[in-house]
Amino acid sequence: MDVRVGIGFDVHAFAENRRLVLGGVDIDYPLGLLGHSDADVLLHALIDALLGAAALGDIGGLFPDSDQSLRDADSLDLLARVYGLLSGRGIKIINIDSVVICEQPKILPHVDAMKAAISRALGGLPAGRIGIKGKTSEGLGFTGRREGIAAQAVALLGFD
Repeated sequence: MDVRVGIGFDVHAFAENRRLVLGGVDIDYPLGLLGHSDADVLLHALIDALLGAAALGDIGGLFPDSDQSLRDADSLDLLARVYGLLSGRGIKIINIDSVVICEQPKILPHVDAMKAAISRALGGLPAGRIGIKGKTSEGLGFTGRREGIAAQAVALLGFD
């Protein structure tokens, strides 16, 4: 089996009057993230990692923000569409890992729910193959000033 790795990164600013969705989970927090879709920064980074490993471009190419049908789109649906694209080509997800970078909200209390949501979108990928961590930036930069959230992800794919 041929294996390939991909990396993804995304960032969104906080915004009022938006819900906060991370890893496909609604998080109780006074601010949401600004974006064309639901602005799920974690899933967007993961989508880019998967597409990158498969050499299929990036999230902006597949789901452009100029497409009005994607306004407020559920990023779990987008992730499931990417999974369908990969599985239709016989590509298997071996594992994924990610980090959400923010001072608040805390990520750890939501990790199990995020893994369950991501697992469902990825055709039942076992939770033991899904890594999610939360890190602060120790008060530095835009995440440290609590202006937004960043996320990084890597994906390892297997090709027959």
